[in-house]
Amino acid sequence: MNRRDFIRAVGAGGAAAALSACGTAPQGPRRRTDVVVIGGGPGGATAAKYLRRFDPGLQVTLVEPAATYYTCFASNWVLGGMIGMDDIAQTYGALQDQHGVRVVQERVVAIEADARRVRLAGGESLPYTKLVVAPGMEFRYDTVEGYGPGVEGDIPHAWKAGEQTRILRDQLRAMEDGGVFVIVPPGNPYRCPPGPYERASLVAHYFKAEKPRSKVLILDRKEGFSKQGLFMDGWRKYYGDMIEWVPASGGGLVDHIDARTREVFTESGFTRHRADVLNVIPSQKAGRIAQEAGLTDDSGWCPVDQLTFRSRVDGDIYVIGDSSIAGAMPKSGHSANTQGKTAAAAIVREMSGEDMLALSTVNTCYSLVAPDYGISVAAVYRYQDGEIAKVPGSGGLSAADAPDYVRRLEARYAQGWYDSITDDSWG
Repeated sequence: MNRRDFIRAVGAGGAAAALSACGTAPQGPRRRTDVVVIGGGPGGATAAKYLRRFDPGLQVTLVEPAATYYTCFASNWVLGGMIGMDDIAQTYGALQDQHGVRVVQERVVAIEADARRVRLAGGESLPYTKLVVAPGMEFRYDTVEGYGPGVEGDIPHAWKAGEQTRILRDQLRAMEDGGVFVIVPPGNPYRCPPGPYERASLVAHYFKAEKPRSKVLILDRKEGFSKQGLFMDGWRKYYGDMIEWVPASGGGLVDHIDARTREVFTESGFTRHRADVLNVIPSQKAGRIAQEAGLTDDSGWCPVDQLTFRSRVDGDIYVIGDSSIAGAMPKSGHSANTQGKTAAAAIVREMSGEDMLALSTVNTCYSLVAPDYGISVAAVYRYQDGEIAKVPGSGGLSAADAPDYVRRLEARYAQGWYDSITDDSWG
């Protein structure tokens, strides 16, 4: 699958096709309008780009504090030694130079919804007519006692790619052969990729080559995980007993950690594990700015009209990506990309005085068990009866009995998917 075929098939998603079919630009008269997008990840970057693509007359401002965005998806490939940090780095030059998006490198400190403006850390305020909020996720630090922001330098989560990825990579490289790498995955729902089970796989790949007496231990608060059978088949094929997964009922539910000694205590302290490298990934909730703006409900996530991704709290705000409650769609980079297009379509159609179409959205999630052994899950989603639901019979898992050449092809498709989705979002 090459880049062009991928974008044609799923990368552009239902929103682009629907808008091109009905005319991308507004047909009636309309005053100049400002749209502000908060967050430069795959959701926010895609929304900003497609707002301008659907209506070149829009003034679109993307606010993102980082000059370089490191993708969470493919960050596990860095840990496995397959690629470097530069390979997951995305910048905003194309959005500015090719698509006319104004990019402001600042941190948002407040959404002042009554005044329809966004206040920045440097003191500037940006007025908006419509606001797209794509802040990613934050951690629920209270879910693992002993873990919090103060220990992330020693006990990395590496769930926000960049410096955290470097810390974990360097710790794994420095670990003595025969050491134990302990992963504590989050509870559902959580951002994925990066997936904890792909992470276990690719760290084991690195260990097999460089530290063959070492072990990966997964202490899970869940009873199962996506693509579990496919992962475990791959683990047996490539790594033997190097990877051990312990479900909650088998003693995997972590009660607390001692960050100083890297000890993990499960089952209310009755079982103790000593890690040479410890990777704790707490459960998650909507990004900080969404919480502070009152866009979340009791679940910690943001309720939206799933037809348009308009906030249920404020009709001039749209929430996309990890922070939104998007029905059956997972919290993935591909989901954020397609949701960015859907929100862009909804905004442009509203400004044109047109009703929103019920667009199809897609998600594909590739995982590497080894560099030449890929597995995947894919689905098409459709808005029906007030929420986003999976289209029956769409997508599915990689075949359990697929021959090795198919696994090699899926590993190649994973790289093709990465190239296509990043080009579609930031290119």
